[in-house]
Amino acid sequence: MEVFADYLASINDEKQRVRMNEVLAWVQGEFPQLEPVVKWNQPMFVDHGTFIIGFSIAKPHMSVAPEKKVMELFANKIEKAGYSSTSQLFRIKWKDEVDYGLLRQLIEFNIEDKADYTKFWRE
Repeated sequence: MEVFADYLASINDEKQRVRMNEVLAWVQGEFPQLEPVVKWNQPMFVDHGTFIIGFSIAKPHMSVAPEKKVMELFANKIEKAGYSSTSQLFRIKWKDEVDYGLLRQLIEFNIEDKADYTKFWRE
């Protein structure tokens, strides 16, 4: 988690910083094979150089970005979890619980689907 230290320190709101730290630590603990990186000022996890999932914050929420293909495939589950979304990401309001089961499914899908992928983003 040392790679995320500066990013986390830049989050002024303590509750948001703690929540983001919890989520990032959970991903790293559940998927230790993923490499934690910060790109475009966003914490993310990559596997063999390819993007798996990224996170960012806004005043009212945390954004989770698993890529458009995953957003399309899991749209119903994301909606059922109560999260608002765009074509590229979904939002977890700071007051809402994190659906770690859903996060696990998204990450596992990307790891498997991109196992032989050689570029950072899907085309």
